[in-house]
Amino acid sequence: MSTTLRLLYPQWQGGLISPLVPELTPADANLGYVLGSQLLDFLAPKNAEHKTAVVPVSTANPEDRHPTGGISNWPEIKAQTLAAFEILNRENPDRIITLGGECSVSVAPFTWLAQKYGPKTAMIWIDAHCDINLPSDPYNGYHAMALAACLGKCGDEVTSLFPATFDISNIMAVGIREWDVGIKERQQEFGLKHVTAQELHQNSEVISAWLKQIGAEKVVIHFDLDALDPQELFCAVGLVPDGIKIADAVQLINKIDAEFDLVGLTLAEPMPRIDIKLKNMLSALHPLQ
Repeated sequence: MSTTLRLLYPQWQGGLISPLVPELTPADANLGYVLGSQLLDFLAPKNAEHKTAVVPVSTANPEDRHPTGGISNWPEIKAQTLAAFEILNRENPDRIITLGGECSVSVAPFTWLAQKYGPKTAMIWIDAHCDINLPSDPYNGYHAMALAACLGKCGDEVTSLFPATFDISNIMAVGIREWDVGIKERQQEFGLKHVTAQELHQNSEVISAWLKQIGAEKVVIHFDLDALDPQELFCAVGLVPDGIKIADAVQLINKIDAEFDLVGLTLAEPMPRIDIKLKNMLSALHPLQ
């Protein structure tokens, strides 16, 4: 019998995003991913056959973003990555649904699934950014390195944690529309294929056709909520215009699930600004304490 693990992974340390959320304090912005993961779990449908596990994530020192080896909060991220692998090895699921947390929550489940299912595992990376920054780049947030980490490009200290990595030929990015300096050139250097939001809207078959072309046997999907058009749904950190329409994103994921063996799905980067403000207001009301 096939088993599915619902993995709650409220990791926040990979995101250095407080300047992008100026209406919140830095601590509230950094820890916003924690509440975001909890809200995803609350809002997403429950399946009684799915087992749930929670990756233990420290919420200490949200304003101390000290980098180690070019990655902010690397000791905490490393410990949490190892905790995630411990859960996955113990549960040994056939499929993993990950509710994050910032983008790096895909790294542990995806590399674990790559080991379980082998080199015919394809990855669809739905995101406004291609997340191939490296520890040597000026920006130290691990969430911007998540895809590079899955490729084994972030150095031996990082890659040694993973049971397997992906080949770039088995990865398709969808919806990229913002790049840090030099990252568009790196995308070309890596050979990362990319379908724009507009191309997806015009031809919903393009991703399925590519998966068939490469002979994909298993598929994992990373879905960063900032890939969506913020005019339709603004629930992530990013506000980059001209994103993927909700209907197109739903159709894409459901189509892959229907036509292929979808073994991993991550929802990442929820940033519930309004809910954080509401939580703070409720916490300040003496009668509720």
